[in-house]
Amino acid sequence: MTSANNDNRPMTRRQARAIERSAVADARRSRRAVAVAERRDSRTTSVGWSARRATAAVFGSIAAVGFLAASLAPVVGSQIAQASQDSAQSAYATAADEAQLFAASAKGGSLAALSTVSYEAELRTPTPTPEPEPEPEPAAIAEAPAEETSAEEEALPAPYQPPAPYSGGGAPAEWMAAAGIAEADWVYVDYIVSRESGWNPNATNPSSGACGLVQALPCSKVPGNGYDPVDNLRWGSGYAIGRYGSWANAYAFWTANHWW
Repeated sequence: MTSANNDNRPMTRRQARAIERSAVADARRSRRAVAVAERRDSRTTSVGWSARRATAAVFGSIAAVGFLAASLAPVVGSQIAQASQDSAQSAYATAADEAQLFAASAKGGSLAALSTVSYEAELRTPTPTPEPEPEPEPAAIAEAPAEETSAEEEALPAPYQPPAPYSGGGAPAEWMAAAGIAEADWVYVDYIVSRESGWNPNATNPSSGACGLVQALPCSKVPGNGYDPVDNLRWGSGYAIGRYGSWANAYAFWTANHWW
């Protein structure tokens, strides 16, 4: 009675959990075993396919090489046979072929066509080389410069001779009156001449060569004697009126520019 009562007791929670855990562990083990088996099968399959592919590639390469060798064998053999021919025989065969071609072209009328071809050529007359001119004799060359020099010396004017210094005396008023200058212009003449020469008839500019009372430049422009006060003032009056219109205008220009 006691044993029967013990077998019929209800299952506790611990026992139920233990049974559940063992069942879960068994299920996991089964899954892992299946996964491992599948991996092994896949590896074995891939290795088999790789081996098959490699074998097929090797056989294909061997077949391609054999086909290529079979194709090239006749060509290589013919080239070797041609290279081994005697050079004298090859030259003879080439000459025979050319003779046949020449005969065929002669029969076909090629020579007749060539006989009708005409050519034109331009003949240029060579330009004659000019003869060198005879060189003058040394004596003639030496005499030529002497003749030219003599001709130039004859063409040159006589050298300028400076006028003699003035020593006749006199006064500015007398000189201006003798030169024909109006008394109304004397004040302008006196202003200009005083600053140009200081009323010295023999005054000379050492750098330019201007001479006389009004410093005529060049001195050779003065008719008569450039150092003569009357001749110098007469030329100066014509210069003042001809260039400036009057002695008054010449005075105005001189005061503004300090030369005239």
